[in-house]
Amino acid sequence: MKQKLSHLWGRDGTKSVLASLISIVIGMAVGALIVVLVGLLNPSMGPSTMWEGVRLVFGGLFSTGRDAAGQLTFGFNSTNLGNMLFRATPLILTGLSVAVAYKTGLFNIGAPGQYLMGTAATLILALSIPSETVPPALIWLIAFLGGIAAGAIWGCIPGLVKAYLNINEVLACIMTNWIAANLVTWLFDKGSLFEHLQNTVENTKTAYIYKTSFNGVETSKMGLDLIFPNSQVNGGIIIAIVIAIAMYILMNKTTLGYQLKACGANRHAARYAGISDKRNIVLSMAIAGGLSGAAASLYYLSGNTEFFWSTYQTLPAIGFNGIPVALLAVSNPIGVVFTGCFMSMLDIVGLQLTNLTAYNEYITDVIIAVIVYLSAFSLVIKLAISGGHGRKKRAAELTAADAASPPPGGESPDAGNPTAEKGGEEA
Repeated sequence: MKQKLSHLWGRDGTKSVLASLISIVIGMAVGALIVVLVGLLNPSMGPSTMWEGVRLVFGGLFSTGRDAAGQLTFGFNSTNLGNMLFRATPLILTGLSVAVAYKTGLFNIGAPGQYLMGTAATLILALSIPSETVPPALIWLIAFLGGIAAGAIWGCIPGLVKAYLNINEVLACIMTNWIAANLVTWLFDKGSLFEHLQNTVENTKTAYIYKTSFNGVETSKMGLDLIFPNSQVNGGIIIAIVIAIAMYILMNKTTLGYQLKACGANRHAARYAGISDKRNIVLSMAIAGGLSGAAASLYYLSGNTEFFWSTYQTLPAIGFNGIPVALLAVSNPIGVVFTGCFMSMLDIVGLQLTNLTAYNEYITDVIIAVIVYLSAFSLVIKLAISGGHGRKKRAAELTAADAASPPPGGESPDAGNPTAEKGGEEA
C-alpha cells in the first residue's frame, strides 16, 4: 500500500493536480485577505461585515440570502447552482479550445474571434430557418453544427499561416479576432443582409439580436430545471461534458491524438517519424476553433440570452477566460470541466458579494488573477511539492547502491566461488 501511494505521489499528473489545488487555495486566501483589508480601511465596515465577506468568498455559491434578522443564511441554492452550470458551459468549451491547441504546441489566443464567428453562424441559421415548416429540433442541430463549422473554419486561418508560412499563431490569432469582430458587426448592422434579425419587438432593446426562443429553437432542459428550478440551466452543460470526455479520448486513446501531441512535443522529430506536422497543426487549430464555436452555439441556443452585435469596441471575455481555465486544468480535458465550473462559481460569488454586502464583485477578479498568475508558475510549485519526495527517493537509491557494492578493500561477494567463476567464463 505504501509503495502504491509512493508511486501515485511520484506521478507527474498528481503533482500537476496538487499544484492547481494549491493555486486555488492561495487565490481564495488572497481574496479573503483583500476582503479583510478593505474592511479595515473602510470605517463604515465593522468586523461582522468583514466576516460576512470572507464567508461569501468561500461559500457564496450556497448563500440563500438573509433571514428576518438580517443574518446571512446558507444552504442548497438551486438558482445559484443552476446558473453556475449555465455559465460554466461556454467556459468549459473555450477552455477545451485552448487546451487542445496547447497540447499540439500552439497557443490559441484566437478563441474570441472563433467564438464570434460561431455566434454569427448559429444565430443566422437558428433565426432564419422558419420553424413553422422545419422542426425546431432539426433547426437546433443545424445551428449547432453550423456554429462549430464556422469556428473551425476561422480557426484554420492561423493554423494555415503557422503551418505553411511559419507565422506565429499568436499574431495571426490577434488579427483574426478583430477581423471577426468587425465582420460580425457588419453582418448584423443596419442595411446588411441580416438586419432583420435585430430585436425590434422589445422597444427597450437596441443593437440586440433576437433570442432563439423567439423562433422556438432552444436547448432542451433535459430535466435539469427540475433539479435546479428558477435558474438558466439547460442541457448544454451535459453536451459540454460529453464533448470534454470525447476530447480526452481523442487526445489520449487514439492515433490522431498521439500525432497531435507528438507535433506539440517536437514538430521536427514528428516529421522525421513520418507524421505530417503541417496537417496536424491546421487540424489542431480547426478542432480548437470548432470548440470555441460550440461554446457560442450552446450559449446563444439556450434561448435566454441575447447577442449585442456592436462587438468592434471589445472582444467577448468568454474567449479569453478559456485561457485561465485551461491553465488551471493543466490542459487536461477532464480537468477543464472542473476548472470551468470553479471559474463560473467565482462569478456567482462576485454577484453575491455585490448583492448582499458592501463589497463589489471585482474582488473575485483579483482571486482569478492570483490563481492565473500562480498557474503560470505551476512548474515551480510542482518542484517545491516534489522536493522532499525527490530527496527521499535519491537517498533510498544511494542506500540500495551502497548495499549492493563491495566494501572498500574487500572481496566481491562471488570471490572464491568456483561456480560463479565458471559461469563467468562460460558467459
